[in-house]
This record gives sequence, C-alpha cells and structure tokens, in this order.
Amino acid sequence: MAQKPAPLREQTRSVVRALIARTALELFAAKGYDDTTLEEIAAAAGVSKRTLFNYFRNKEDLALNGLSEQGELIAARLAERPADEDPWASLRAAFSVLEELESTAERRLELVTLLFGNESLRAGHAEKQARWQDLFAPLIEPRLPDSDRRTLQARAIAAAAITCLQAATEEWMRLGGQADQFDLYDAAVQAIRRPASPPEKKTA
Repeated sequence: MAQKPAPLREQTRSVVRALIARTALELFAAKGYDDTTLEEIAAAAGVSKRTLFNYFRNKEDLALNGLSEQGELIAARLAERPADEDPWASLRAAFSVLEELESTAERRLELVTLLFGNESLRAGHAEKQARWQDLFAPLIEPRLPDSDRRTLQARAIAAAAITCLQAATEEWMRLGGQADQFDLYDAAVQAIRRPASPPEKKTA
C-alpha cells in the first residue's frame, strides 16, 4: 500500500523550517556565527522573530539543525543492511547517507567549518552526535555473537564509530576538503581496530 503523503500543513511547516535554517547558515557563513542576530535571520527569511521561535529555540538550535535527522537517516540505512554483515561494514555503508544530504562538497565544508570553528557549536555538535549511540547500538547488538556483554559491546562499537566519524570530519576540514572524507574515516577505524604493536626494545 502506498504511503500517504504528509498533510499539507506539515509539509508547509517543513518547507518553512528548511528555509529559515538555510537562510541562517548562509548568514552565518557570510557574517560569522557570533555576529549574526536572530532578528537578521528572521528578516532575511521573510518571517517574524516570533515565527522563527515557533521552529527553533535559539541560534544554536538553528546552526545544529539537522543533526538529529541525520542520526535517524543513518539508523534507517543501518537497519536495511544484511543481518549477517560485519557491524563495522554496516556502519560504514550507513554513514554514506551523509554524502547524499549536501548538494556539494563546498557546502558541506562550509557547514563543517562553521560547526567546528565555534566552541559552543562544537560542543553542541559532539553532544548531539553522541545521542546517535542510542539509535545505533540496538541495531548493532543482534549482529554480535551471543554474550552477556553484547549490549556493552554494541554501545562501544557505536561510540567508537561516531568518534571515528568526527575525527575524520575534523581532519577533512583541516585539509580544506581536499581529501575523501570516508577514506579518512576508514583510516580512523583501521587505527582503532588494528592490534597495537609492542614498543621497540631499546638497544644498549
């Protein structure tokens, strides 16, 4: 059975929310996050400040808009992966949905630079990404061997994968987008999954 489209009112709210968020990001990129006011965002988006507050709690909420939705999209993609697939391979495939969300690498770099270039946004970004763990762990757990510590292991894998993604994103930003972000992610994952080599013995 075909899924019913969302009611027109919900569709309209979604369009307005996306318009305000996109306008805010454009102003943040042009003027800087700290120098952009909510009044300026509302005016540029063609809405009242009161209307803006119907969609977003504050300026940080505007800048971090989409992270929760990203987590849900990744989780949905993860749930679609084969049940017998290695959890790390499933996560790698699920994270690829992020490449589909931004129209260009330049726009993604612009957004990442904004988020990581401001301490409060950086902290908010990390906090929201950490919540992805609650979405991913229950989907990872059935893929692991039966054990009384399987829940712990699933949460650890989810947390480690999210940390690798964040580290790769920061490195990608540092390189000015002149690298494949998921090659960097793969390198980060390889670093934590590879057994540590013993330290070389000093010769007398």
